[in-house]
Amino acid sequence: MRALVARGGGDPRVEEVRLPAPGPGELRVRIRAAGLCHSDLSMVNGTMPAPFPLVLGHEAAGVVAEAGPGATVPVGTQVVLNWAPACRTCWFCRHDEPWLCAANTAPAVPRGVTAEGEPLHVTLGLGAFAEEVVIPQAAAVPVPADLPPAQAALLGCAVLTGSGAVRNTARVAPGQSVAVLGLGGVGLSVITAARAAGATPILAVDVAEAKRDLALAAGATDFLRSDDTLSREVRARTGGLGVDHAFECVGRSATIRAAWRLARRGGAVTVVGMGAKDDLLTLSALDVFHSARTLRSSVYGSSDPDREVPVLARAVADGALDLTPLVSGTIGLDEAPAALRRLARGEGARWVVTFPG
Repeated sequence: MRALVARGGGDPRVEEVRLPAPGPGELRVRIRAAGLCHSDLSMVNGTMPAPFPLVLGHEAAGVVAEAGPGATVPVGTQVVLNWAPACRTCWFCRHDEPWLCAANTAPAVPRGVTAEGEPLHVTLGLGAFAEEVVIPQAAAVPVPADLPPAQAALLGCAVLTGSGAVRNTARVAPGQSVAVLGLGGVGLSVITAARAAGATPILAVDVAEAKRDLALAAGATDFLRSDDTLSREVRARTGGLGVDHAFECVGRSATIRAAWRLARRGGAVTVVGMGAKDDLLTLSALDVFHSARTLRSSVYGSSDPDREVPVLARAVADGALDLTPLVSGTIGLDEAPAALRRLARGEGARWVVTFPG
């Protein structure tokens, strides 16, 4: 089958690869749609060290084509892929924090071979930029068959991460003010969830003016350019205080510091973006004390995908959750390398690779 493979250095390219048949408790899923995420770029550029050759992709939806021994999801079921399936037995899982499951620490796992027989790895246990994947049953979350695949795919990462950061981590309340820094797929999902939570104002922040229309369509009340006037502009819109909640959706120490400055005294900063280990964050000890702000991260939206993806899927199917602003366009697998370059330049929200079938 065909898959998008990174080899370290240069653009990933589409290659022929071979996957094993599904083993006990595993499924073979035919991919229908897969979203291009900044985490895929992190694999390519070394922010998240991973072994090569590597099949990229972790945000996807597909249809079960074959079930291995003991697997119980029926063939033909549409599923959203879960890149962090909980083991349900470790300390974190037993204490209701499955998003921190101790079994989900590897950025890639070995699975299959290249056309030349070279051992292959797949991103976050999935490798979803491929015509098919072989995954543990726990990594498949059934969703309604009539859910559009391009929207279903986003539920597995961008939407779950962004909406969970608002609902589960920050617990935004009606009438609270919000700023969102970084308007990719996750940042736009944060905006959508903040609007659903009744937040106001919702201040969308990005370096690119082109993100203005996307942000307003997702539910932002204001769009602000990220520049030297940002803190002043935010305070002008919040009675001189700053926002109750600032969400950092980029994964850089400079953006985290900017979010810190936008939050009011006693406010909260939620880091949603994943950064590099050598990008150190420095805050004044006096500022930490005096500001009384809370700084925390939101891993996978502090979510349990097995419970929350079906809820989000129903909201999309019922028209209560509109994901249209998040999809910048659908492309074929051969167009994925060019779309990754667009993503690296900050263009658009989510480009979604679709597969026939």
